[in-house]
Amino acid sequence: MSSFRIRPRFKHLVNEKQDALEQRILSAMKIECPPCVPNATKGYINLRIPVDEQHFWSPQLTMTFETTDEGTVVRGLYGPNPTVWAIFFFGYVAVGILGSIAAMWGFARWNLGMSAEILWAVPVFAAIALGLYIASQFGQKLGAEQMFRLHHFYEDVVHDKISVD
Repeated sequence: MSSFRIRPRFKHLVNEKQDALEQRILSAMKIECPPCVPNATKGYINLRIPVDEQHFWSPQLTMTFETTDEGTVVRGLYGPNPTVWAIFFFGYVAVGILGSIAAMWGFARWNLGMSAEILWAVPVFAAIALGLYIASQFGQKLGAEQMFRLHHFYEDVVHDKISVD
């Protein structure tokens, strides 16, 4: 799994019916010490790290199932807790909007021949966006071991090696 992926994902074709595959994944969870906790509905399984092992950066694996003529296509997406994802999303949105406003205001004042000192805020907002990206990469590294646990659990259940994009 590459360190520069924002949300690693995979697509895997399994030669098995969707219901049987979902049941096999869920029944693998019933071992004495499961590596993850499922949240499932038909066509969708979300695997999380057990609550007593979770931290702010703990990942989750979201899998969707689609029936095709060849079998079942499983699409997996690794990501942080939705709260963490929302914090970073709104951080990027806020920085983008404030940076755009500062740039428009500054260039408008500069075009009118007025003082455009607000343009100094644009690189500050760019630095904040870069800081958010670096923080997300750092957090992804903190959750990497747990992400590998989720990935290896899925590989063990389907008895196949899966490459992550």
